[in-house]
Amino acid sequence: MKIAMVGSGYVGLVSGACFADFGHDVVCIDKDASKIASLDQGVMPIFEPGLAELVASNVKGGRLTFSTDLAGSIAGAQAIFIAVGTPSRRGDGHADLSYVYAVAQELSEHLTDPVVIVTKSTVPVGTGDEVERIIAESGTSAQFAVVSNPEFLREGAAIGDFKRPDRIVIGAEEEWAQGVMKEVYRPLFLNKAPILFTSRRSSELIKYAANAFLATKITFINEMADLCEKVGADVQDVSRGIGLDGRIGAKFLHAGPGYGGSCFPKDTLALLKTAEDYNSPVRLVEAVVKVNDSRKRAMGRKVIEALGGEARGKRVALLGLTFKPNTDDMRDAPSIAVVQALIDAGAEVVAYDPEGMDAAAAIMPGVTMVANTYEAVEGADAVVLVTEWDAFRALDFSRVKRLVKAPVLVDLRNVYDPGELRAAGFAYSSVGRP
Repeated sequence: MKIAMVGSGYVGLVSGACFADFGHDVVCIDKDASKIASLDQGVMPIFEPGLAELVASNVKGGRLTFSTDLAGSIAGAQAIFIAVGTPSRRGDGHADLSYVYAVAQELSEHLTDPVVIVTKSTVPVGTGDEVERIIAESGTSAQFAVVSNPEFLREGAAIGDFKRPDRIVIGAEEEWAQGVMKEVYRPLFLNKAPILFTSRRSSELIKYAANAFLATKITFINEMADLCEKVGADVQDVSRGIGLDGRIGAKFLHAGPGYGGSCFPKDTLALLKTAEDYNSPVRLVEAVVKVNDSRKRAMGRKVIEALGGEARGKRVALLGLTFKPNTDDMRDAPSIAVVQALIDAGAEVVAYDPEGMDAAAAIMPGVTMVANTYEAVEGADAVVLVTEWDAFRALDFSRVKRLVKAPVLVDLRNVYDPGELRAAGFAYSSVGRP
């Protein structure tokens, strides 16, 4: 089957490469000529473990190509995926659908053969209706159907998530479109991946509801962590104790500095705006957004407290900047608020991240980026573990202690054992542990 993927960013590139690896003939399309030229040279626009190798093998096998020519690339495609960005719209938090609608308009001018147009981008309820209207009103004579097929990819584990999904959600109104989508995902039938066919609007809402629920779990355990600190309990024990209940589950119950990234912040906001538009407020999600925003800044205050309440003139080393490990994504990363709080308090901030420093430098001009962990901690009055990269899980603390100005460690991810660090001579603080 020939598949056209419009948008060669995170979702489009990962999805396109995986579809090609299944044996489909895939072309990834993007208006950014420099991005396409780089992809043709094997240079990835994002860091995702295994992606460069997957792309290279499928390009070599002739199953994956890249192009800026939408009209020529979609010819003969049985499925065209829209995988462009839907960032939060500046000023009101609504999802910016201008890129999605622009693709729909351009597609409408070039359709000739029967085709299923698949919205892979994360979009609010009703977007598929508008895409269908745009194409229908263009006067095209080609048979088409608009389908919703949201992505559920975790950055850092996207290839595995695509190839071994928990579920595949397809919102299709026409029976023939369902048939095409079954053929698209037929390679996954061997893995017995559950495929859920729903209405298009239900499919669109499933994506937002899933992300809002996971964001709620994170925020819940973070608030329990605060309570644990007050009452002398251990949030990791609390998390295990409730996570063993099959109705709750252990995932997303790890206390930390709050959620960030490309999905949860913008998707919870977009869900709030959709609920407002339909006069059906979601108060719980409203609270989640507010609590998460305030928590990130509170982590900066936690560091200042570890410094004795005064940060001015102090040197603080940050280990990790990206919102999670195994990605270079800095969008809404908790480190941004932590850094701002420290700089506002007069601290000097030095940082190291295995993959995120180029992206971080553009949004953290006041931070000194260094080449490795031990260069970062040298002369520091406090070391702050912000992102739980594997590279930070087995630090040589005797070496760290020799390099720092003061043995103060603030562990925002609860990577280390409090007793061991205190025995090593560190003033150690973490999240939700006595």
